[in-house]
Amino acid sequence: MPIPRSEYLSTVWKDDIFAGRVAFVTGGAGTICSAQTRALVYLGANACILGRNVEKTEAAAKDIATARPGAKVLGIGGCDVRDPESLKTAAERCAKELGAIDFVIAGAAGNFVAPMSGLSANGFKTVMDIDVLGTFNTIKATMPYLIESAKRNKNPSDDGLTGGRIIYVSASFHYTGTPLQSHVSAAKAAIDSLMASVSLEYGPYGVTSNVITPGGIANTEGMARLSSSKMTQKQIAAGVPIGRYGTIRDIADATVYLFSDAGNYVNGEVLVVDGAAWRLHNGAGVGLDADMKYPDFILRGEFSKHVKTGRMEKAKL
Repeated sequence: MPIPRSEYLSTVWKDDIFAGRVAFVTGGAGTICSAQTRALVYLGANACILGRNVEKTEAAAKDIATARPGAKVLGIGGCDVRDPESLKTAAERCAKELGAIDFVIAGAAGNFVAPMSGLSANGFKTVMDIDVLGTFNTIKATMPYLIESAKRNKNPSDDGLTGGRIIYVSASFHYTGTPLQSHVSAAKAAIDSLMASVSLEYGPYGVTSNVITPGGIANTEGMARLSSSKMTQKQIAAGVPIGRYGTIRDIADATVYLFSDAGNYVNGEVLVVDGAAWRLHNGAGVGLDADMKYPDFILRGEFSKHVKTGRMEKAKL
């Protein structure tokens, strides 16, 4: 049964604004990226989502397809963004089966809580490889299709249809620095830099390149890995100026804006969707219980034992 639109998309968007478009999404089975994809599909797009776990990715694709009668959503599991050939093959399959690639969301990522003193070189490299190398590989694999889409879709458009756009899902940890997130901070800073390079090098071809930076989004894998389960939503929301967690709809709406006719002249930008949380403390509560205060937990070498482990399950191929 389809998920109600109100859970992942606001009422401001007109139906079919993405009619005939095709979205290519890495990490598409994740909570945030699946909501982004679902919103695009509801508004007329078809989609291809990628993930390492075959069963999870294919199930997510079937579920997302229920957003609109007749929607085509291809789920490609067993795809590792660290492998350029894997992504190239997936992009070729997407274009062949769905006809094009008009929009790209680079959302594959890894994260866990760790102090630098307890972070191994392999742990650091794993996050850099998934986030940074994975993003680079996604750009390389899809850019020829995005350039072709931009050629077909004049900016600004006469009919409101768009194409040739890429979004990267980033984070705000590196804006001021965040304890226990040195690995992710380095990775997301690199992603923001890649975004800027793409905007400059491929903007002349008509391609737009932007970052969306989510804050703490309720009921997501990211929050489970970064927030102590002993902290209440009220306690965590107290650290957000707007006074609440974010929702997947907040991120999906930002995605629709950047891909839509309304986002025609937005290129090379970071759109932070976090209720101004980064300006107040930028994740100072990451990996902490309510009684853990900075810098005491650093000096004691502690962090919460109530966060979800970052160990990844072996991919089912």
